[in-house]
Amino acid sequence: MKINKLSIVIPAYNEGKTIHLILNKIKAVELIDDIAKEVIIVNDCSKDDTEEAVARYREQNPELEIMYFKHDVNQGKGAALHTGIAKATGDYLIIQDADLEYDPEEYNDLLRPICKGFADVVYGSRFMGANPHRILFFWHTIGNRWLTFASNMFSNMNLTDMETCYKLFDRKLIQSIHLTEKRFGFEPEVTIKLSRVPNLRLYEVGISYYGRTYDDGKKIGWKDGVRAIYCILKYGLFKAK
Repeated sequence: MKINKLSIVIPAYNEGKTIHLILNKIKAVELIDDIAKEVIIVNDCSKDDTEEAVARYREQNPELEIMYFKHDVNQGKGAALHTGIAKATGDYLIIQDADLEYDPEEYNDLLRPICKGFADVVYGSRFMGANPHRILFFWHTIGNRWLTFASNMFSNMNLTDMETCYKLFDRKLIQSIHLTEKRFGFEPEVTIKLSRVPNLRLYEVGISYYGRTYDDGKKIGWKDGVRAIYCILKYGLFKAK
């Protein structure tokens, strides 16, 4: 399958210290089949210099196509993704966090099942394959695995990592799905709603994970886990739209 452009959606909140580093990594990646890159940054009302850092980067690196949007009020990661998804124009779309936990060098690993005509959606799994992983929080890992298990019960899929950041979508498909969750509930909502798309071909590939600690700026907490459980029940058991 021929892909002309990949949209890379980056939700950003207080990532002024690292966003130029992830943009450097994105710029350096040479995508297979000469696929062009479109970067979409959505600043979710950061309180640091994220906006200034993006402006400097755009001025110094005009060769990288970057679209920039800003929320006037902090709404959450899911809301930033809604904005970025709506603005995307690429054939396919991938989500990229603004920190350095995920490596853009692995975009091609996710693109291959689509370019070969096997997949419509590809998830990058932190829990499969021999890729490097930083050793961090035991209970956080158990929580991720349990949420994936619960999501699989309602979606009837056998995913290993529903909570992964790296999700690669057919752009028209993801724009056609009505999404409402404004925080980290985006992950179970989009997964369960994708499971209801007729004849959807969803693949997983192993990816690396260079996790952050909370001192490094990690933002997800136990309240987001509770919300994820609620979303799994809301969209899985009660089939909310």
